[in-house]
Order: sequence, then structure tokens, then C-alpha cells
Amino acid sequence: MRIRPILPFLLLCAAPALPAAKTLDFYFIDVEGGQATLIVSPSKQSLLVDTGWPGLNSRDADRIKAAAKHAGVKEIDYLLITHYHSDHVGGVPQLVAKMPVKTFIDHGATVEHGGEADRLYHAYLKARDAGSHLEVKPGDKIPLKGLDVTVLTAAGASIASPLPGAGQPNPACATVQPKEADPSENAQSVGILIQYGSFRMIDLGDLTWNKENELVCPNNKIGTVDLYLTTHHGLDQSNSPAIVHALHPRVAIMNNGPRKGGSPEAWETVHSSPGLEDLWQVHYAVEGGKDHNVPEAMIANLYEKGDAGDWLRVSADSNGAITVYNSRNKYEKTYAK
Repeated sequence: MRIRPILPFLLLCAAPALPAAKTLDFYFIDVEGGQATLIVSPSKQSLLVDTGWPGLNSRDADRIKAAAKHAGVKEIDYLLITHYHSDHVGGVPQLVAKMPVKTFIDHGATVEHGGEADRLYHAYLKARDAGSHLEVKPGDKIPLKGLDVTVLTAAGASIASPLPGAGQPNPACATVQPKEADPSENAQSVGILIQYGSFRMIDLGDLTWNKENELVCPNNKIGTVDLYLTTHHGLDQSNSPAIVHALHPRVAIMNNGPRKGGSPEAWETVHSSPGLEDLWQVHYAVEGGKDHNVPEAMIANLYEKGDAGDWLRVSADSNGAITVYNSRNKYEKTYAK
């Protein structure tokens, strides 16, 4: 009887398993119509975009800390404040009382003054003193290891030249009319593009209609993206068809609250965007009703009151594959490149 050598078999069994591919993870945290997006790079550096509302017994700071714990994050490497409105910057003092923040990023001085605007801004400045500070302008880079994070807009300005591979004429501009100029902090929003290999994601804060269109009209200076966070919570003051359709996202996340954002007109613009595979929502939008909300499985929070503050997580591979996970019902879906 011939005995077969077993060494190759034993070597095969002993071979170490290949490590799982490292992903870029986004946690879209429920702050009830504000913004708090935790981004964890493959190198495990953290970038938090905005902090939600003040007060509320530290509700939003607690939700951010809980999501960070789930992601294995103990401190925030970079905190980006898109603009100085209560639902974006209000939670900073409470957050820094609960988690270390190393570097604060913003667009510079506020353009709104008096009363609540001054109180919010000065509370932020006091908290900012605990770390280092970067004031950014369009074209700057945020130095997260393994990622290319480009500032597209800041302080009312936008990138002057197209990004590599972009710059094509945008036919959608011909049918989109400008709106009244916006003098508020919304138009000052810091907007960023994050690239990880072939994957691209965009977050423009609360940038409003005319400023959005400056990025893509008459030529699209950005190109296309894989993941689009609806601007301004999915309100129709933003989400111009000229930019949404030019970006041609594969997946979109609407960071709305039950009664803030998710307006039917903006929802329809995003939902009908050419090439969109799916839209997910942080909340069911009361205004949208049955016709302008996605299926319940793709909504993190269903009720106006009493929700647990569930989040949506997007995990992206460097080849462009995306997996979206809903913490409420554990439903997930993968979108291959």
C-alpha cells in the first residue's frame, strides 16, 4: 500500500488565516435632527463631525460616547465643527467633559452675533482651548493616516479648481435656479470629501443651495461619490438636484430627525438620483409620510418619542464595497463595487 505524504496537508492546516480587510467605518449617530458623524479610519484614528445639541441631560454626548465605545474609540483625534449652530456645535462642552478631544477643526470666526449665537460660539471657544486647533480653508487636507480628506468648502468659499479626474460640464445646472442668498452660518459650513482607495464619501454640513451649486456648476469640480450624507438633514433649502445628481451616489444616508429634515422635495431628489442603489434614514420623517420614507428596515429610529438613539454604520472597503448596518434591528446590506 502506498502511503501519501501528509506534510503538505499539515502545513495547509497550520497556515495562518488571512487578516480581515480593514474598513473605513462611519457611525451616523442619532442626535434628533442635528449632526454627529463618527468616522474611524482603518488605522483606528477618529474624526467626529459635529456634536449635536446642548443640554438634554447630555443625551447627545452620551450617544456619541456609546458609539465610540462600540467602535473601540477612547478619544477623538479630530473634532470637525462644520458651523456654529446649536444642533452642530452645541454639544461640544458636554462631549469634552466625557471624552478627550485632541484637535479641533473649524472655519474660523462665526458670522452670526448676538444672544444665543454669541453664547454658543464662546462656549465652543472655551472648550476648544483644551486641545489644539486647525482653521481650514478649501483645498486643505485633514491628516488622517491612510485616508485622503479634502476640505471642499469653508467660510463661504469653495475649491477653485476641479479635483483630479473631475471638471466635466454639468447639464443639470441649466434647469436649477438659484435661491435667495444665505447670510447665515449654514453657508459657511466646512464640507469634506473622504477618499479611501477607490471609495469616496462627501459631507457638506448644512451648506445651502447656492453654495452647493458653486461646487458643480457649470462644471462638476468634485466628480462622483459612493456615499452621500444628505446636506442640511435632507431639507429642501439644500440638496439641489444639480449637485445630488452630479455626485451620482450609490448609497445615501439621511441624518434627519422625526420633525427636522427629510422634506419630501429633498427626499425625492435624493431617492431619484441616477445610479442610487439605496437611501437609508436615521429617523422616520413625519412630514414625509408613507410616500417619502424608506422601508422600516432601513430606518434606525421609527418613532417621534421613546427611541433608543440607534445609529447607522457604514463600513467601506478600499475597493469601494459598502456595507450598511442598522443597530436597531441588526439588518445589514452590502453593495459591491
